[in-house]
Amino acid sequence: MEPNRLEQVLHTARALVMADLAAGDVAEAQIVSMVEDAVTHRRWWVEQWPDGVEFVVGLVAQDVQDALLEKYGRWPLCPVCDAGDPHALDVEPELGPHPHWVCARTAVAVAPVGGLSGIPRP
Repeated sequence: MEPNRLEQVLHTARALVMADLAAGDVAEAQIVSMVEDAVTHRRWWVEQWPDGVEFVVGLVAQDVQDALLEKYGRWPLCPVCDAGDPHALDVEPELGPHPHWVCARTAVAVAPVGGLSGIPRP
């Protein structure tokens, strides 16, 4: 894969995930470091499997979501469900192009990755 294309994809993934973090007011320094770690890991991953480039945005979002769960809790919280325990949205497709944040309980696609700023928060 040509280096410029890889950097463009990684920059886009970083920007989209950062937009979603900012939409939830959770773009703190430690969390930004998690995004950078995820981007670094996915750079290596795409260098090993160039055909996976179209999956990078969703994978970076999932990596950050997993890192946040380990240290801070669920993110992003589902804005669709009013009742029951708060739960996080999932990235779908798990390994595919055009990832969206989806409520697994209701099967509602809430927003594309990077598009949470227009969604009311719970």
